[in-house]
Amino acid sequence: MRSKLVWVTSIALVSAPAFAIDPPKSPPAEIAPAPVAAPPAAVAPTAAPAVAAPTGVLPANTDVLLRMDQDLNSKSVKMGDRFNMTVVNDVVSSGVVVIPAGTRGVGEVTYHTNKGAFGKSGKMEIELKYLELGDKHVPITGKYRQEGEGNTTATVAAVVLVGVFSAFVTGKSALIPQGRELMAQTDVPIAYDPATAPKATMLTVQPAAAKPTN
Repeated sequence: MRSKLVWVTSIALVSAPAFAIDPPKSPPAEIAPAPVAAPPAAVAPTAAPAVAAPTGVLPANTDVLLRMDQDLNSKSVKMGDRFNMTVVNDVVSSGVVVIPAGTRGVGEVTYHTNKGAFGKSGKMEIELKYLELGDKHVPITGKYRQEGEGNTTATVAAVVLVGVFSAFVTGKSALIPQGRELMAQTDVPIAYDPATAPKATMLTVQPAAAKPTN
């Protein structure tokens, strides 16, 4: 009996299929996603460098000759009254016209007294304010004082002849007539483009004119 058991066991061992025991497998490693290439940065178009317009400069304190467009009389003006003037000659710099003849100028009455008794003359003071150059007001400087001619001689004669009636002898009103030429100076430098400014046909010499008062 024992021999049969051994024999059966042997047959079972021989006939039983062999099972290979696989070693334990490690968990699969995570696969990192492939890096996504960043899109190329947009390249801004390179702007052409700005080219500054060539400029010249008419310096401050440049003389400008102006002509009165109207009469000013101390008898009729009031403080703050504005009046018009006109530039007489082209103001030229480096062969181009910076301030053309005919440019409008503006002035203002800053003080006045009328003529009075006893031969007292009228007095008037004015200031030249600015030029209308294109769409800009260019400040200018010029201060003038005008006095009427007194009547002292007539007053003295009246005292001798009629005594107290000399009080009715008056002086003269101050008058700055139309056409009077007065010199002004620019207050600030004036920039200009020589490429676009009109060319001067000739260099003009400013004639002598009344000088501003201090």
